[in-house]
Amino acid sequence: MRGSKSNPQEPALSREPTSARRVRFAAHNILLIGTLLALTACGSDDDPAPTPDAAAELALLETTDLHYYARSYNYYADKADNGVGLERTATLIRQARQEFANTLLVDNGDTIQGTVLGSYEAQVQPLAPTEQLTMYKAMATLKYDAGTLGNHEFNFGLPYLSQILGGGLQVDGVDPKIGSKDKGPGFPIVAANVTSLKTGKPLVEPYVILERQLTAKQADGTTVTHPIKIGVLGITTPGILNWDKDKLEGKVSTQDGRDTAAKYVPEIRRKGADLVFVLLHGGMNAGGYAANMENPGYYITKDVPGIDGIVMGHEHNTFPDRGTKPVYTFDGADNTKGTVNGVPAVMASSWGKALGVIKYALKWDGKAHKWSLDTANTAVEVRTIQTGSNPSTYVASDSAVVEAVATLHEKTRAYVASPIGSSDFRMSSMFAELGDSTALQVVNQAQQEHVANYVKKNLPQYAALPVLSVTAPFKAGYGSSSDYTDVKAGSLTVAAAADLYLYDNNTINAVKVTGAQIKLWLENAAGRFNRIDPAKTEDQWLLNDSKTGVQTGSSFPGYNYDVFTSPDISYEIDVTQARYNVNDPSQGGERIRNLRYKGQPIDPAQEFIVATNNYRANSSAPYILGSGKKFDIVWAAPDANREVVLNYVKARQNLVRASDGAARSWQFTKVATAGNVLFKSGKDELALAQAAGLANVSVYRADDNGINSGTGSYTVYRVDLSQ
Repeated sequence: MRGSKSNPQEPALSREPTSARRVRFAAHNILLIGTLLALTACGSDDDPAPTPDAAAELALLETTDLHYYARSYNYYADKADNGVGLERTATLIRQARQEFANTLLVDNGDTIQGTVLGSYEAQVQPLAPTEQLTMYKAMATLKYDAGTLGNHEFNFGLPYLSQILGGGLQVDGVDPKIGSKDKGPGFPIVAANVTSLKTGKPLVEPYVILERQLTAKQADGTTVTHPIKIGVLGITTPGILNWDKDKLEGKVSTQDGRDTAAKYVPEIRRKGADLVFVLLHGGMNAGGYAANMENPGYYITKDVPGIDGIVMGHEHNTFPDRGTKPVYTFDGADNTKGTVNGVPAVMASSWGKALGVIKYALKWDGKAHKWSLDTANTAVEVRTIQTGSNPSTYVASDSAVVEAVATLHEKTRAYVASPIGSSDFRMSSMFAELGDSTALQVVNQAQQEHVANYVKKNLPQYAALPVLSVTAPFKAGYGSSSDYTDVKAGSLTVAAAADLYLYDNNTINAVKVTGAQIKLWLENAAGRFNRIDPAKTEDQWLLNDSKTGVQTGSSFPGYNYDVFTSPDISYEIDVTQARYNVNDPSQGGERIRNLRYKGQPIDPAQEFIVATNNYRANSSAPYILGSGKKFDIVWAAPDANREVVLNYVKARQNLVRASDGAARSWQFTKVATAGNVLFKSGKDELALAQAAGLANVSVYRADDNGINSGTGSYTVYRVDLSQ
């Protein structure tokens, strides 16, 4: 009998060889043939039942939000980035398989998009129907058992999704015959709450019941194997209909995550599953249940009985978090036990930084002839690829994953290194929240020009309206101290354009707004800042961010901090005021002051066209304009924002700071503060701030070691708001 501990390359639970025990899964022609799965042993129908005292352990292993970080590599900088990548998570997986007798490995979605590797295969040199997605080749070396769809699986459209899943999606606009059955993921992909409008059925199988052999020990020390049935239900975020509206509208519908779980969990139980796990591509929000909410993990565990474990993602956070400042601290979320409303739960960060582990203890129930959980001995943890006390030390990479990606890795490096223009200034987002526009202005100019040209040629009814553009510092230090847009002066390559606009799946949208709505847009963006009390003598952090500041209330990520960089627009941000509440203005202050258009106070009734992206146009209106409100989208273009920026740079050829990186549309309202106002950003980069004209910035601490849970990799700067 084969045992996992004798060979770390083998998984710990395996599919049974008899036809009666094969995996019953038909997720649109995705073949599982030849894939060794995670529970070990070569059992048969004649295996003796365990004795009543038999015990076993089963470790559920989770990756989530890999975002095509197959390699530990930064393609924008063309250098290794050992803090991310499946090649290192793989090492944790193989270690876990040596540690635990039985394991089940699942992936929680947002797998095929995120790095330029994914863009290359989907858009630059599209995969042939007979080719397997390279990310799936890498995952095949680890022999996953099941996975679900994240919202980013839909970014490249349904025909592409169908093809890489092996074909078979029955949905309008898709030829189900395109795709090779043996070139899919190699493991079942399940998602219960995305329905094809063509068939009225789930787009892929809603769940799978995996029949495996469990290796257990009896009281006398002997080993026995016996079948176990494990149900795996997939649920994704309904937000896909907003974020990828242009690709999905009229083709699929989505259903509420909690209600979907309530529908299918009992069905999976009735079909004999000993354990039921939910793969939720979503996180947790305990602020009140709402139909089709983006992050329903709290309410699924609270309201749906019969779930033995839930793996989560989408929010790129960690649960359980046993540090000093966990993200999820509401009642029912137990970071010590790793449970949510008593259900074992795990969220393993993102980008391959960590592996989620739920270790179950099981006992054989001789009377019921089934495995039961010993809940008192369940343990949950998130294992990171970082090792020891040195934050720059990581586990070794896995050679099998590296080899699987080698060809695509080299093609991608060559592609991103190809030149498209030049610049005489450095474009960086390290100080974008203080007013540096170097990483934003070219993006806004490209978007504005693209939309203005289209409106002039195709939308004469709007030809008289001014066209503006907004963008955000999508990389604002949250992931790490190197998580900033940072393009050196000199030759501009494809990698540089990709760095200026992070999200390859975003497409150009143009919305019609009034002057009053522009003010609301900017009030929302100003939520990026904490409220500063001028009288406080204690240090105060400027940013509302758990990584590069202090989180107050709901964290406001940098990728939502929209900025105009046109000289036609000017305004101030008064951070001494409370954050504006668009749904109840009486509760908050107004931070946006002296908003002007071409030097004059903006007319609240004047109409404008604003160039933005599909995510902002389709899903941000409730936060910007108010609950229940929608933007008036006048053009939903198929053109990717990144491609628009790339083509703009190609056409311009030579960028200069005076015309392409010096337009500052806003400043802080001047106020003297009794204490220090602090801002955490890139290490030793004061000269960069000074080059951008930010004379009110100075160094407070050369590193953040010991400051606000810092690791020493950022510099802490002082911002003088009186200047």
